[in-house]
Amino acid sequence: MGEQVNRRFLTAFAVGSAAAVALAGCGGGTGANSANGGSSSNGKRTIKVVVAEYSKDHTRAFWEGLDQAYEQATGNKVDLQVVDWNAIDQQVTQMIQNNQPPDILNLNSFASYAKDGLLYPTNEIISQQVRDDILAPFTAGGTLDGTQYATPDLSSARAFFYNKDLFARANISAPPRTFEEFVTDAQKIQALGNGTIGYALPLGPEEAQAEFSIWMWNNGGDWIDSSGKWTINSDKNVQALQFLADLANKQKVTQINPGKTNRTDGAFSLFQDGKVGMVMGFSPLAAELDKQKKVNYGVAQVPTNVGTPVTLAVQDFLMAFKKDGGNKDAVSKYLNMYYQTDNIQKFISAEGFLPVTKSGLTAMSSDPKLTAYLDALPHAKQAPTNNPVWDKVKLAVQQNIGAAVQPGGDPQKVLDNLQKLAENSK
Repeated sequence: MGEQVNRRFLTAFAVGSAAAVALAGCGGGTGANSANGGSSSNGKRTIKVVVAEYSKDHTRAFWEGLDQAYEQATGNKVDLQVVDWNAIDQQVTQMIQNNQPPDILNLNSFASYAKDGLLYPTNEIISQQVRDDILAPFTAGGTLDGTQYATPDLSSARAFFYNKDLFARANISAPPRTFEEFVTDAQKIQALGNGTIGYALPLGPEEAQAEFSIWMWNNGGDWIDSSGKWTINSDKNVQALQFLADLANKQKVTQINPGKTNRTDGAFSLFQDGKVGMVMGFSPLAAELDKQKKVNYGVAQVPTNVGTPVTLAVQDFLMAFKKDGGNKDAVSKYLNMYYQTDNIQKFISAEGFLPVTKSGLTAMSSDPKLTAYLDALPHAKQAPTNNPVWDKVKLAVQQNIGAAVQPGGDPQKVLDNLQKLAENSK
């Protein structure tokens, strides 16, 4: 990336810009852990650490290495569970319902747990030095009612990926800037035949809320209005979801069953195989494409109906649950070890994501491959993760919104049901 882009990014974070980069929008373990946290006669503990699987190649290997270092340094043990993004929300919900929460959790939502008094405030378990290093917008993203309960483990911003070779074959000179251009380009690519797909649409349960957010925002809609009122079934949102349904059922420019297609093992895989003209992606997809060297791709801003493109910024969190018998010291040592510069940067770099700390930003801001994501950040938005109801809404969106784009689906009805859920939840 150019020096000018670096300065703009650094300045944006220095002033605490609300347009922050954040991710995003993902096993099994051994050992046992009780609801109160495991302990032994010598005062050492076994802590249950539940993390999302970002990649098969790196996630488990990193956390197992960190766990080994932690065990050697503290004498405590770790019951590590690495869970697929498709299942982690449901599994964590079940753990908490069974009164067996993890000691430490990596997830992209926290507010409902904080509201129920289950989490330690960050200032009780994370050192001042670490808290000072975290970029200001990420601190705000993990805060509920003025208290921070969750700290970011990594971040990401979405961008629009396109297959340059398919664009050339379809005589498309540049990536689309508007919804109308996007539909036209998707139709041209679909018309190439031989299994080509105009746009890979992932509205399956993995991260349907992220895909819909991007199209919703770029149609002028939102999850919540400025007064804090839920607006899930607003006219703008219904239009956006109908637009996606028409891609699948009217224009027929998506893959089969987009309402059941996940992001990583569905839409991304199709794009990596060279079959897809366009897909919403992020930096880990670019890293995998660069590694495979099979697809000649470009990265651009997302198409929009509102003038200035709006992208999705997501941060995932680490949080610690309170346990009877006292696990504060054990979880504090674990989290502070993760945030040692060498550890956190090793994880973020291996997974191909973006930094969440000032030190990490300094280390990574010279990478030219991050230019497209950094350019998008001034207009990035985040899901309302600091609203306690969002955790429940997000899960419902993941499980239900895909039905709207299946044959015979009803976008208005789907969003009406989600609106009722949000309004009736506490």
